[in-house]
Amino acid sequence: MPETDIHIVSNEAGEATAVIVPMALWKEISSERETAYLLKSDTMRQRLQAALQRQNGVPLEDAVAKLGL
Repeated sequence: MPETDIHIVSNEAGEATAVIVPMALWKEISSERETAYLLKSDTMRQRLQAALQRQNGVPLEDAVAKLGL
């Protein structure tokens, strides 16, 4: 992503006060922050690691049909 897609907003004194970023970048940042927050808890870390190792599951189409969506 080109740096020109990021815009810095300044106040009257010229101090940077905010940043405007593309939604794709914001979603990436948000996701990383959420993951970091979840990993702070030992319980959540264990649950996330267990979820990554699971090999079984229900296909999305089957879940949608079962729920009647």
